[in-house]
Amino acid sequence: MDAASERVSSVRAEITTEKSGERTSVTQSVTDYVRDVRVEMNKVSWPSRVELRESTLVVIVMVFLIAVFIGVVDRALTIAFEALVRIAG
Repeated sequence: MDAASERVSSVRAEITTEKSGERTSVTQSVTDYVRDVRVEMNKVSWPSRVELRESTLVVIVMVFLIAVFIGVVDRALTIAFEALVRIAG
């Protein structure tokens, strides 16, 4: 077993409720689910405000640049297609 698969196999969610063979009520199932979600949310590594701001800025800039690129390519293809239609027509 290599190191990557050992890391993956060692990261497992902890079961906070006992799962017995009997069926539980809907209320109990929802309660268990909410409890499990809270446990997992406490394990999340949340970004700091500065990291969040920087990441958001990167996303906004990249969306703008990609939009400009797509617009330029679209305009160039439109001009080329219109010229082709004029030549052929």
